Amino acid sequence: MTATNGRPDTEDSREAARADTVAAVVRQWRAVRPDLDTAPMEIIGRVNRCAALLQQAEDAPLRRAGLSRPEFDLLGALRRTGHELTPGELARETFSSGAAVTKRLKQLTERGLVERRGDTRDRRVAHVRLTDAGRELVDAILPDQLAYESAVLSGVGSAEQGELAALLGALLTQLEGRLGAVRRT
Repeated sequence: MTATNGRPDTEDSREAARADTVAAVVRQWRAVRPDLDTAPMEIIGRVNRCAALLQQAEDAPLRRAGLSRPEFDLLGALRRTGHELTPGELARETFSSGAAVTKRLKQLTERGLVERRGDTRDRRVAHVRLTDAGRELVDAILPDQLAYESAVLSGVGSAEQGELAALLGALLTQLEGRLGAVRRT
């Protein structure tokens, strides 16, 4: 059997779709406004709900290390790029505001995980790098964090995870292009 969206429709997928909270919201909207196409809610609503639940769970390995996800994202950006970054570059890498990055960098500096140095040519520019302690912390947490994220996804088969990653990647590319152009104008 094929669903109206052209994808295979199995009893398991139909049952799962009926069981989540977004499905209930869509059913309610369809009851009061049957003239509207609520199909986008089934995707956007679920993406938003998943993001909210993941935010609530707060990544156990990070919490054990005394880090928030945004702090780990800053440390991770410095580790994966392998070089110093300015606070502005960190803001772009982590999709954060400049003020949020400044606040987090202050906390991470106080903990001895990052160091800031001024630019020799422009005093207004700072360069941020990981300290040895910061690098060791990221390297120690990352395997546990990836294992935690794998456990979160364990109820979804590997083929479905690959398909979901590809679909979300396509959506993200489209949104980054469209919304990025809006922000630049």
